[in-house]
Amino acid sequence: MVKTPSDEWKDTIVKYRKQCQNILQLSESIRYAGVINAYGRTLTGLVKPDLKPLLKSEQVKNEFFIVSTLMSLRKDTTTTVGKLEHVILQHEKVIIIILQKNDVTFYVSIDRKEKDLEKIISLIKKTI
Repeated sequence: MVKTPSDEWKDTIVKYRKQCQNILQLSESIRYAGVINAYGRTLTGLVKPDLKPLLKSEQVKNEFFIVSTLMSLRKDTTTTVGKLEHVILQHEKVIIIILQKNDVTFYVSIDRKEKDLEKIISLIKKTI
């Protein structure tokens, strides 16, 4: 049976969702794992159970738009400075890790109390 483009899209979203589930299981300090497209739209995203999101819906839309714009603009410098490995945004309450793969962006929120950030980043890269 030949898969339709719709079936292939659904399979891709299921794959991203499983990757997000796996990311959440990497550490107790991971709060959120999601995938956004080049336009800042959420393809899938999971908040750790029993946690209240820090951002409201409109704030999330703005945040993802900013991140997707940053990632799109960074592509122009790839040949000069090399491929982007990851971005770390450190806030008072959380650390945001941003990674890109196959034209989508993985957005991961981590508690500030996490001490071994490099290990978590390495595990996330292996997961995606």
